[in-house]
Amino acid sequence: MKAQYRATMFQVYKGKTAEKKKASVEDYLKKANELIEKTNGILYNNKLVLNSKAIVILIALRTFRDYAMTFTNQIDRRLLKGETIPSEEKRYSIFEPDTEWLTKGKANNKVELGHLFLVTTDQYQFIVDYKVMYDERDAAQVPSLVERLEKIYPNKDISSISFDKGFYSFENLETLEASKIKKIILPKKGKKNKEEKKKEAEAEFVKLRHKHSAVESNINMLEHHGLGKCMDKGVKGFNRYAGISVLAHNLHILGNLLEKQKQKPTRKRQKPAVREAA
Repeated sequence: MKAQYRATMFQVYKGKTAEKKKASVEDYLKKANELIEKTNGILYNNKLVLNSKAIVILIALRTFRDYAMTFTNQIDRRLLKGETIPSEEKRYSIFEPDTEWLTKGKANNKVELGHLFLVTTDQYQFIVDYKVMYDERDAAQVPSLVERLEKIYPNKDISSISFDKGFYSFENLETLEASKIKKIILPKKGKKNKEEKKKEAEAEFVKLRHKHSAVESNINMLEHHGLGKCMDKGVKGFNRYAGISVLAHNLHILGNLLEKQKQKPTRKRQKPAVREAA
């Protein structure tokens, strides 16, 4: 079974062993379907006397049976029939079905499993807004983010806000320009016209865009405070874990600021100047 399992991991079949690999996959699927039928025999056995523990086990068994049916179907379509499996049909975890396949689009970037996490920080590096994104992308977040920020700061104007290129769209730019935010740093991806190039070359635009890199250190700090790997279960547990990590991050920032306030600057004593006798 181990060799047959490895055969199912091949994406394409080429060379002299192609037929052998296909035969191995067919044999693997045959054994998997036999196990599914055996499981069905247990699930649909009306003679079973069930207590509360047995019912819980049967519910779990039904769930994993469904996964087995899904995966055998996908293996058959992908490896034997050469079909491409649509992303919405793929499952990346049998224990956390909401798990997403994440790539940042950069060369040689490692694939991560989890959820995208949107954070907004102020000039002191406190996280003032966050959102766990489920099957969502950056560009769709701007309108709702602007609404949340206006609720957080109802009677104040925000001097500037900075995004990376993934958030750009013409509609998002219009939304931001119609808000109370004074300076908007939203770099355009793709080809720029003369006016856009001039705008993005302005000293203030460049300065504020460089400050945006501080977000990476905020993300690293969040990972150090537990968000690198969620140890809770389910969507509710993931949201709770994310919130606790943000709280830990902000407490850390607050602690650093308080420590700096305690450290009063001390003047070094200057040695008295000694004149040499002439």
